[in-house]
Amino acid sequence: MYRSKMPPLTVLARSIALLLASAVAFTFIRVGLTSPSLGRAHGRRISNKGSFTSHISRYSTAAVPQKLLGIRTSAPRPEGKTLTSRMPTAPRATAEVSSESPYMAPTEEIDRRRNFAIISHPDAGKTTLTEKMLLYGGAIQSAGAVRSRANQRKATSDWMELEKQRGISITSTVLTFEYLKNRINLLDTPGHQDFSEDTYRTLAAADNAVMVVDAAKGLEPQTRKLFEVARMRQLPTFTFVNKMDRPALSPFQIIDEIENEFKLPCCPMVWPIGDGDRFQGVVDLATNEVYLFQKGDRSKKADTVATVNLESDEAAELIPEELYLQVLEDVEIVREMLPACDLEKVRNGELSPLFFGSAMNNFGVEIFLKKFLDLAQPPKATELREGVIEAQHPEFTALVFKLQANLNPKHRDCMAFARIVSGKFEKGMKVKNSRLKNRQLTLSQAQILFASDRDSVETAFPGDVIGLNNPGLFAIGDTIFTGNQAVRFPGIPSFSPEMFMYIRSAAPSQYKSFNKGMQQLLDEGTVQMLRARSDMGEGSPILAAVGQLQFDVVQSRLLNEYSAESTLEPLPYTIARWVTNGWEAVEKAEPLYNVFVAKDRWERPVLLFNNDWGLKNLMDKHPELELDPWAFAPDVE
Repeated sequence: MYRSKMPPLTVLARSIALLLASAVAFTFIRVGLTSPSLGRAHGRRISNKGSFTSHISRYSTAAVPQKLLGIRTSAPRPEGKTLTSRMPTAPRATAEVSSESPYMAPTEEIDRRRNFAIISHPDAGKTTLTEKMLLYGGAIQSAGAVRSRANQRKATSDWMELEKQRGISITSTVLTFEYLKNRINLLDTPGHQDFSEDTYRTLAAADNAVMVVDAAKGLEPQTRKLFEVARMRQLPTFTFVNKMDRPALSPFQIIDEIENEFKLPCCPMVWPIGDGDRFQGVVDLATNEVYLFQKGDRSKKADTVATVNLESDEAAELIPEELYLQVLEDVEIVREMLPACDLEKVRNGELSPLFFGSAMNNFGVEIFLKKFLDLAQPPKATELREGVIEAQHPEFTALVFKLQANLNPKHRDCMAFARIVSGKFEKGMKVKNSRLKNRQLTLSQAQILFASDRDSVETAFPGDVIGLNNPGLFAIGDTIFTGNQAVRFPGIPSFSPEMFMYIRSAAPSQYKSFNKGMQQLLDEGTVQMLRARSDMGEGSPILAAVGQLQFDVVQSRLLNEYSAESTLEPLPYTIARWVTNGWEAVEKAEPLYNVFVAKDRWERPVLLFNNDWGLKNLMDKHPELELDPWAFAPDVE
């Protein structure tokens, strides 16, 4: 049910603080700050290459509103002026919501949903683990590694042409399937840092996170950064230590890394028997059963050799003596020294269930999936800009967290990915979009997604991710809802880019296709687009991105999906700041030296700088300019 648990000002402050805290986590993704370097950054006034950690990291969600509203890269705001000028708060409803709303979701449908995102450093085996869970769930009949051999198929979750060519995940993918009476919505995210903003958006739609760790390497930089985002989102985090079929670190060493770096205790659910060529399987610590496996067809389910009690004579015969004695000793230490599984702590994000296996060879995957479904939280309460909303709320609400063009290249369509937060979706229902001033829309078609494949859906429930045809009416961060009580979730911002390039059509005959492709790619947030202040739409657009691979994706997709070749011309800028007090403030401050004055898609002023010195110099000379390193899609009047 919808409820407000505290005074409006306090809730607003918490919502803004949560947004800012999430932004800090995104900065971890891009800049790669560890705790010591973050501590050193606290005293700095300006940040490195677009990072704004130094301005807001010292404020928590408990900070008072005055501090929250005073966090700036320029002079403080005038008394009483708040961030709501860019984050409009939906008005409070005066009408009571009937508990007999036709859109109220049945409790049994909510309880059987499990929604989770998979995060990891590149090459830790995240996409392979995704494939094997789909295999065990019966969603696919044959799994293929991302870097496939001639006799292996491509990964289901990596459907984009460039993903197949380079063997990396480039875009987040939604995969929906049934397993053991549960409805699972799996969100596979990119591991490469250049696509971290896509991962950040996807985690806004997740109820749980699965962190994949390479057994030989332990915690890696991108794993650390993505974990911080999951923590900011307060997601229960499950850890799967992968590649145990290769020489690996000690399981105790991996546990120490997680506990020391993340301050997150682990509760092992299974324990590995050996590693590398001597990897025999795992012990289920709850039942004391040993699961021994043998290598077979990597694209098929693993064959179970035996399931025996660890302390039985049969186990002693099947496991080499040295490994058997070692696992007996390890299990005794684990039970004496490490915490037991506590469901409440797991769902509060205070304890991480720990699993070991080899996704490539199917070791431990099915055990992980079964135990995950028992421990993972079902659709949870979600914070609004005012109050929270439960999955049991009788009206339909959903968050648009991603746009994707050309899931079906033949139709040149654009789809909005919406996570249902409460209520029941029904085909043909009428909803309102809070960003469009509660404009009413008809959801005539919706699809359940499975990578690039999709099926029409008549009904869907909290925790489900559905695809909605997007004729330009949805933007990332939109809230859609039914009923008289207006609701709005905190928005999903676009963050400060660090690389800028002019993009041009390589052939005049392809100009129409080039423009159409650019429009759709911009809508889905692949990159951001700026123009010179004086450009009325006839000059070359400026692509703004976080990393080089984003430019590669744009050129590849323009060519493969729109048959439009393009050329890029680099620009020397590394920092962008939005001027939130508008063009009038810019005009009063002019002339601006060593600054490129641009505008975004919505004609808002954006200043580009070569380096930190240029930004600091402008701030010193013109403290009246209000500069922000992020931006939201504006409300439509």
